[in-house]
Amino acid sequence: MTFTTRRQFMAGLGAATAALPMLSERAAAQILKAEVIAGDRTPAELADDEGYWMQIQRAFDADRAMINLNNGGISPTPTHVLEQMIRDLRFVNELPVEHNWRILEPRMESTRRELAKEFGCDPEEMAITRNASEGLEIMILGLDLQRGDEVLITNQNYGRMITTWQQRERREGIVLKQVSFPVPLTDPKVLVRTLEAAITPRTKVIELTHITNLTGQILPIRDVVRMARPRGIEVFVDGAHAFAHFPFKRDDLECDYYATSLHKWMHAPIGAGFLYVRKERIAKLWPLMGSDASRVGNIRKYEEIGTHPQANFNAVSVAINFHRGIGAERKIARLRYLRDRWAKALLADSDRVKVLTELGPDKAGAIAMFNVDGIEPGALGGWLLANHRIVSTPIVHPEFKGIRVTPSIYTSPDEIDTFVDAVKVAIRRGITA
Repeated sequence: MTFTTRRQFMAGLGAATAALPMLSERAAAQILKAEVIAGDRTPAELADDEGYWMQIQRAFDADRAMINLNNGGISPTPTHVLEQMIRDLRFVNELPVEHNWRILEPRMESTRRELAKEFGCDPEEMAITRNASEGLEIMILGLDLQRGDEVLITNQNYGRMITTWQQRERREGIVLKQVSFPVPLTDPKVLVRTLEAAITPRTKVIELTHITNLTGQILPIRDVVRMARPRGIEVFVDGAHAFAHFPFKRDDLECDYYATSLHKWMHAPIGAGFLYVRKERIAKLWPLMGSDASRVGNIRKYEEIGTHPQANFNAVSVAINFHRGIGAERKIARLRYLRDRWAKALLADSDRVKVLTELGPDKAGAIAMFNVDGIEPGALGGWLLANHRIVSTPIVHPEFKGIRVTPSIYTSPDEIDTFVDAVKVAIRRGITA
C-alpha cells in the first residue's frame, strides 16, 4: 500500500498496532516522507535510494564524527524510542513503588503480544528478558540433565554460552562436545551432516546460533531441528543477531526454544530481549530464579528477576512500530546492499582480500567478515580507529581470523566508501605510518 498523506499513513499504521504507543510526531513525519518516496517500488529497487534512507537515518542521533561498523554488538536506538524510555524513567522516579509496578508493569503485556506477533507465536510462549544471554542461560541451566548426558555445540557458538555449558560440565559431569564447520559455509548441509555424525545415544541437546556472531553466517536451524527432533534431542537457538535483522517467523524454523536481544536489529534500548519456549516445553524448563510452583507452566516464571527496568521493556513497543514502519523486507535489502558495497569493492581491489562470509542469497545479512593477507586483524582494526575513526570488530578464532563489519540502517554509503578507501590505503601503503 502506498500512503500519500499523513492521515492515510497514520491510519494504516494505527490500524495494525492500535494498542501500542504510537510514533512521535517527528518520527511519524519522517516515515511518512520515506513512504511517499518509496511509492510502489520493491525492497530491492529501494535499497540504494538515498532519498528514502536519508529519512530513516534522521531518526537516529548517531555520532557522525565516527563511523560505527560494529552494530552487531549494540545498535543505537532511534531518538523517539529513547525519549519514550526516558519519559517512563522520569515517571517511575516520581513514585517508584506505584508507577513502576502498578502502572508500567501491566503495560508489558502489550509488548509481549506484539513481540509474539512479530515472531509468530502465542503470547503465552513469549517471555521478556534483558538480553539473549539471559534467555540462553535460562535454557542452558534450566534443563534437567544427568551425569554423562551429552550436549552438542559448535566452536563458533557465542563465548558466554560455551562457558555456561562448560560450568555445567565441571559441576555436574555432563559431556560437552564441540564441532567445527567450514568458513565460509558455502553449503549449509555440511553443518547438518557434521552435527548428525557427532550424535550418540547420550546426546540430549544441540545449541546453535541462528547467525554466528563471528562471520555473520545464517545457519540452517530448521534442518537441524528436523534432524534432531525424531531422536528426542532438544535444540536451543541463539538468535541474538537474527531477530528483526531479516524476515522470518517461528514456523520457518520449527524450533521449540529461541532467545534474542532487541538492542541490535529491533533498535530497542539496551536491556531488552525475549525468550520463546513452546507451550508444552515450559513446564520442564526451570527458570533462572526461583518461581512459585503454581507458575510451573506459565511463561512469566522466566521474568521473575526481582525489580527490573520496566521502562526499557515498555519502550520495545515503540521500537516495534518503527520497525514495522520501515518493513522487514526493505530493511534486509538495504543491509545487504551496504554489505555488498564494501565487500565487493574490496574483493575487486586486491587479491589479498578474502571475505570469510558466504554472501549468496539468504546466506547472510548485514554482518560479514574479511581479512587482508599480511595484516593482522587487531592491528588493522586499531589503525582504522586511530587514523580514520572507524569502529570495527577484529576477531581471532582458532580456525580463522578477520575483521567483522556490521553497518546498520542509519549507515550511509559515504561512510561505507570511507571505510573502503581506508582499507585500500592500508593494503597499498601498510599501517605502520
